[in-house]
Amino acid sequence: MLNATWLETFTTLCEVGHFTRAAERLNMTQPGVSQHLRKLEQQIGQPLISRQGKSFTLTPAGEELFALGLSRRAEERRLRDAIEVDDRDAGSVQIACSGSFAMLLYPKLLPWMHAAPRLALHLEAAPQAKILAGLIEGRFDLGVLGADPGHARLDARLLGREELCLVLPAGAADAPVTFAELEARGFIAHPDGYGYADDLLRINFPEDYPGADRIRIRGTVNQIGQIPAPVAQGIGYTLLPRSGVEAFAGKADLSVARLAHRRWHELWLVTRRGRALSARLRHAADLIAGATRQLGQG
Repeated sequence: MLNATWLETFTTLCEVGHFTRAAERLNMTQPGVSQHLRKLEQQIGQPLISRQGKSFTLTPAGEELFALGLSRRAEERRLRDAIEVDDRDAGSVQIACSGSFAMLLYPKLLPWMHAAPRLALHLEAAPQAKILAGLIEGRFDLGVLGADPGHARLDARLLGREELCLVLPAGAADAPVTFAELEARGFIAHPDGYGYADDLLRINFPEDYPGADRIRIRGTVNQIGQIPAPVAQGIGYTLLPRSGVEAFAGKADLSVARLAHRRWHELWLVTRRGRALSARLRHAADLIAGATRQLGQG
């Protein structure tokens, strides 16, 4: 590799065209400039200048090396500019969270994207295990997890918690609900729904709940945004985190049952440990925290 100091000396010499003036600009002695030139010529293996009295012209190799020196200077300036200017509205942001939380968060990100044309914002709805792996590997800048991962390379901050909700058609939750009534309606199932059922229905209907594999299924959907749609039309019931209810466009047609035993899932903001967050990542984290506050803390 070329010696960066010698190359800068040579580039300055080419710019001013004079050894003495190059030495003054670099705060060196003239012999020092000459020494750097000789060392660089030895490293290249051929002469870089052709002397003509007190002046000189560049050899073909010298012209190529001068162009390289200018290019490296430009690259360094771009690097310094990128480091020194921490622009909140420029660059890339990679966020991962659950599907229900993504539905709640994304509308809050859109105004920022609209106002920042140089911002590239990527939001991925993913299972918890994939979010954790992506954070560890550096594929995600920010992740929202349901628990502190306790990993040596990650930092986690508790944002709050969101309720796991028993979702019914509007008005159906005005009176206490029984498990027999839920069975009569039938469950609108989804990939996470069976685990939610064992979590919430088991503790609220311990005498009647037979397990997720035995409840009556009225329908199944795996698109998070469509899970509440049949319930809003009066068909069945479902189980969702509060974020999935709040983000549903027709939430006025839904109601959340008041249960004796409520269940809450924590929300943790997770980042790589030791990484200083840029202005755009700090702003993204603030928007995530704001979405969490919308869920309430019960």
